[in-house]
Amino acid sequence: MNLFQPLYLDFFPTALKNSISRLHEEKQAWIRQPKKGFLRYREPMEAAAHLRASGLDLSGDVVRIGSRADLSESEHEQVLRLLRTLMPWRKGPFSVFGIDIDAEWQSWRKWNRLLPAMPDLKDKVIADVGCNNGYYMFRMAAQQPRMVLGFEPYAQHYFTFNALNRFAGLENLFIDLLGIEHLPLFPDCFDVIFCLGILYHRPSPIDALRELHTALKPGGCLLLESQSISGEEPVALFPEKTYAKVPGTWFVPTPSCLHNWLLRAGFTEIECFCQHPMSSEEQRRTDWMVFESYQDFIDKMNPLRTIEGYPAPWRVFFKASKAEPKNHACPLRRNQ
Repeated sequence: MNLFQPLYLDFFPTALKNSISRLHEEKQAWIRQPKKGFLRYREPMEAAAHLRASGLDLSGDVVRIGSRADLSESEHEQVLRLLRTLMPWRKGPFSVFGIDIDAEWQSWRKWNRLLPAMPDLKDKVIADVGCNNGYYMFRMAAQQPRMVLGFEPYAQHYFTFNALNRFAGLENLFIDLLGIEHLPLFPDCFDVIFCLGILYHRPSPIDALRELHTALKPGGCLLLESQSISGEEPVALFPEKTYAKVPGTWFVPTPSCLHNWLLRAGFTEIECFCQHPMSSEEQRRTDWMVFESYQDFIDKMNPLRTIEGYPAPWRVFFKASKAEPKNHACPLRRNQ
């Protein structure tokens, strides 16, 4: 085996393995540089890597990894320092060895909205695109998937997930420093793809949707959640500079616009199964995320507008499929 071939490639017979291995090698060389921005996370994570949770509870709103009784007093202080170093915590909540982490997002609300449309995840091969610290991956793990691969290009989130899963010891969860643009390296690979809160950060949403479509197996399921604006017309807002103070926001579609994007990207069986306005009850500042949050992004005199004067954001949820080949006797496969 190539020294730099990631272990998760064994799950993907149709993946472009040589290209993925080269990319993985490049990303690992980048993340292992002796720079303060990486060492601040890597050194305390590796120092605590020997600690293991006695048990997990992934079935509730809080992802629970271990208990206070698993650690000595000094070990508990060591883990607390590590978790504080990994701030800000965007997704959660978590309880790690009895340390409660109240993240910026109450992510269990989104998970509960997904549940009614979610296919059975048992024994499935799954991608979580833009997985952040892995909160949703841990929630998926409760359903016993064959494997989950998190795509996450940001170093802080990458280290956070690795720290948590070293404690948890789940061997069917993987993460790599990949983005949505790398999905074409995984043709026809995933039974289910979760893409939550990513699409509006892409300058070309149609290209992003086509990349998602490419990576799904025929018959596979996409669960897509995105920022949105209310309205019946199939249009998208394109902010001048920022939207709700976020400079990396490009197109913010209405639900019907996003439906049309999915259709033209090749998806079938498209269903919008949930939409709701955002609020500071779901996204807010906490002791574990001390920077600006939703209440700072909205016009205080008119909560229906952002600070820039645009329509305030909604969230919209879609389920869509990749059609089976018409000739089931001779499915199209890419050989490596």
